[in-house]
Amino acid sequence: MSPGELKEYLAAQERKSFLRFLTCGSVDDGKSTLIGRLLYDTKLIFEDQLKTLEKDSKKHGTTGDDIDFALLLDGLESEREQGITIDVAYRFFSTSKRKFIVADTPGHEQYTRNMATGASTADLAVILVDARKGVLTQTRRHAFICSLLRIRHVILAINKIDLAHYSQDIFESIDHEFRDFADKLGFASIVSIPLSARFGDNVINQSLSMPWYSGPTLLAHLESIDVSTDLEAMSFRMPVQWVNRPNLDFRGFAGTIASGRIAPGDRVVVANSGRLSTVARIVTQNGDLREAGAGDAVTLTLDDEVDVSRGDMLAAAGERPDVSDQFAAHIIWMSEEELLPGRQYLIKIGARSVPATITELKHKIDVNSLEHFAAKTLQLNEVGYCNLSASVPIAFDRYASNRHTGSFIVIDRFTNGTVGAGMIEFGLRRATNVHWQALDINKQVRASQKGQKPVMLWFTGLSGSGKSTIANIVEKKLNLSGRHTYLLDGDNVRHGLNRDLGFTDADRVENIRRVAETAKLFVDAGLIVLVSFISPFRSERRTARELVQQGEFLEVYVDTPLEVCMSRDPKGLYKRAQAGEIKNFTGLDSPYEPPEAAEIHVNTVDLSPEAAADAIIEKLRAENLIA
Repeated sequence: MSPGELKEYLAAQERKSFLRFLTCGSVDDGKSTLIGRLLYDTKLIFEDQLKTLEKDSKKHGTTGDDIDFALLLDGLESEREQGITIDVAYRFFSTSKRKFIVADTPGHEQYTRNMATGASTADLAVILVDARKGVLTQTRRHAFICSLLRIRHVILAINKIDLAHYSQDIFESIDHEFRDFADKLGFASIVSIPLSARFGDNVINQSLSMPWYSGPTLLAHLESIDVSTDLEAMSFRMPVQWVNRPNLDFRGFAGTIASGRIAPGDRVVVANSGRLSTVARIVTQNGDLREAGAGDAVTLTLDDEVDVSRGDMLAAAGERPDVSDQFAAHIIWMSEEELLPGRQYLIKIGARSVPATITELKHKIDVNSLEHFAAKTLQLNEVGYCNLSASVPIAFDRYASNRHTGSFIVIDRFTNGTVGAGMIEFGLRRATNVHWQALDINKQVRASQKGQKPVMLWFTGLSGSGKSTIANIVEKKLNLSGRHTYLLDGDNVRHGLNRDLGFTDADRVENIRRVAETAKLFVDAGLIVLVSFISPFRSERRTARELVQQGEFLEVYVDTPLEVCMSRDPKGLYKRAQAGEIKNFTGLDSPYEPPEAAEIHVNTVDLSPEAAADAIIEKLRAENLIA
């Protein structure tokens, strides 16, 4: 091939359209086999790969003397040994008409989160159904998640039709059942294809065994379907990933354009602040551009000095996105640990991570019937519709309008692991109607009037550890020295403010959230507030700490071994819990997470309540919180 021919060939490859699709469905529907067959029949397997595949087929395969095409995708040894797909496998391939990236996703319910990951960037879904089994629960689950993630086009691949005697009646029955279910999901197109991944029927070539089928083959439809969303025609959006400041003379904002187009001279707005500016240059490693569009990674410089940081979003001046600290969203839960409303998580949208709380789980969704059910928590792989409250306003679009700027992930603040994926429906109107009211009398004035420094003393420990007894003594000692105090006790608060709450993990989280917000008000009033609650979870204690300023929160760990608490059992609660009369009892059938770095640590095995109280008073003096 001459240099000219090579240049023309590369240019032709660049001009090809691009399609991202995934395969999904229930277990053993043949997803990996189908992709392997597609790669094999399009002659995209190298000779050495074919030899390895033939060797592996004899060792791990499930197709007798035939090639097991699934092994091309199932790369993990555990996948090959079990004959299942566990993780998402991505493959690139190209035909004369189009370039493709295909994601092979797991079929097992426990790996639904992996499937959702693969679906998040796909334009089309190939949903496989075993012709012998028909539409199963996992088929419906995957179809629903595809719809939720705004995949608009579906191919229903009715596989293993050879094992159903190439029956037209079976094909049509499955097709009708799926369409009846999917009619509620709003797909733009559904094309049903009867095929055999193992033998290649209707994968690339039309099957001679099904003269009754006159539709396209799988590859023909993949090559011809129009899935363009025309991102460049949408409003300009660019999340700022990095502020590029190599020297004093250059300040640029780097990121990948999520949608729209931009050119020097265009007016842009910093979404959160509303500050307007004009694009001066579009800088790339290969020189400045006259124009850039969706998918381009660029650095923009602006005509004037505006405050832009990592995580901000630049948008078209006349088409600013929504900005709110509260919004409604669908969430796919991806963690073994249940979602707990009231607990603080991190959400990452674009390049910005902010603390946020699921304030209300409005309902969860049954994937079989699409009905909505009341729920207090979400378990692994469940889908719920929630209200969220972020610590600061964030910029976003509705997910239905822009998948790139309307999606987020939920992160556990302690493990830093991704526990959920969210799709924003809309900002909550009340978020823009409620503003802080300026008050002339503030915390400093109130505390100064009382001649003290406000502080939150947070007593935590197992039931029977002596928290309330010690907190009561500490308050009396402070009161005698002229300090202004208030004691919030776990039992007392449950007679009023929290009388509607039970003792599930979700209720415990909400219990502490309300108490922490109340205690914050007492600190704002200039008081020394003592909070005596089991508060079993570190996450909620951390949230309480972050409600007040640094130095205004002291965690008091009343450390008493479980067996000592059980022997004391002042209220007879342990005895009742062991008899099964009390469920979700902390320390027995509900966990307690002890503090890792409490400011004050008292052991009531070694110290009497009076001595423990004296130790706490001394610590307050040492911290200059009291004289």
